[in-house]
Amino acid sequence: MGTIEIVSGAILIAVSVIVVIVTLLQESKERHMSAINGSAGESFFDKNSSRSKEAKLSRLTTVLTIIFFVVTLALNILPIFVGKE
Repeated sequence: MGTIEIVSGAILIAVSVIVVIVTLLQESKERHMSAINGSAGESFFDKNSSRSKEAKLSRLTTVLTIIFFVVTLALNILPIFVGKE
């Protein structure tokens, strides 16, 4: 196993753990379903602060997922071009 594969594997593990943590930090979409009934009792400030936090977490999840797939593809395709050692 070469150095590139070891570093890529470590990055892959780190990114996958971070993706799981960021996903768990996001709010459930079921909470917002109560707004249909009119039973949502949040103030305007709470809604806007939560929305910006959720937008940042969602964007971070998207970026980390893209990094995850790029590293996974690179880890599987790179040995073809570099050759076996």
